[in-house]
Amino acid sequence: MTDRETTTHWPELPSPDAWGDTYTTLHMWLQIAGKIRLELSPWTNHSWGSALYLTASGFTTSPVPCETGTFEIVFDFVNHELRITTSDGRERDIPLEAMTVADFYRKVMAALEELDVEVAIFTRPAEVPEAIRFERDNKHASYDAETVNRVWRAFVQADRVFKVFRAGFFGKASPVHVFWGAFDLAATRFSGRTAPLHPGGAPNCADWVMQEAYSHELASAGFWPGAGLGEAAFYAYAWPEPPGYAAHKAVPDAACYSETLKEFILPYEAVRTAENPDATLLAFLQSTYENAADLGQWDRRALEPGSAASFCKTF
Repeated sequence: MTDRETTTHWPELPSPDAWGDTYTTLHMWLQIAGKIRLELSPWTNHSWGSALYLTASGFTTSPVPCETGTFEIVFDFVNHELRITTSDGRERDIPLEAMTVADFYRKVMAALEELDVEVAIFTRPAEVPEAIRFERDNKHASYDAETVNRVWRAFVQADRVFKVFRAGFFGKASPVHVFWGAFDLAATRFSGRTAPLHPGGAPNCADWVMQEAYSHELASAGFWPGAGLGEAAFYAYAWPEPPGYAAHKAVPDAACYSETLKEFILPYEAVRTAENPDATLLAFLQSTYENAADLGQWDRRALEPGSAASFCKTF
């Protein structure tokens, strides 16, 4: 793939204000699906068992166990429908169109009941300041299909590059997955050592959830599509943040450290418009990881057989 061909596959995203209403509505829809997976799946460390994944047409819960077998919830952002499929061959479809969160919640739960999937979820949204229970949320009801497709395609590109980056690490590492709490794509590497107790503090999220998620030293990176609080961007951070981390330069030049977020930030637009977006993003991921690992005195020789740095340079 040439640099020119690669660039054209990174879609231009709308301004945060232009799609804020759709963002909030879609975020709540994703939380409903994520909470269903969380309720029925075995607990996996760091909440990994509740995350969503990219597909060739949208997001999926992946197969979720239930009494009758398994089922899967798929958001199709190409045909704009929600599909719930069971392992015994049954299916229910819900068109993705403008509707309230409350209506979407009722339709999903009714479809699951028709498919003999018994589940009850905690209906208060997580990690958002305004936590209107799903069944009462008649405020958020927007769905701009073209914008949703464009944002999903940005996730596709990010997911593709993050998987290349993840392959260069041989220590404990998360899958590349979508956390519905914050509506972000994330991938995390671990040093293998335990970490100090995290203070928690995420809105409408129990402190123990954050404390378990950050129970071990890590370097994490991700992609946030933007809306409401700011523009779409890539991020990277370390827990615990080693001394000197914020002062160490990350590449490319468009990346900077946010004292407010305690993260390195690289605007999505800087990647999309770069001569080689893939290489630009990989450089950001690698440089921020190296800052965390070197300053935190990780055993990189044990964690990176084959050298992640050289691996990324050959991409």
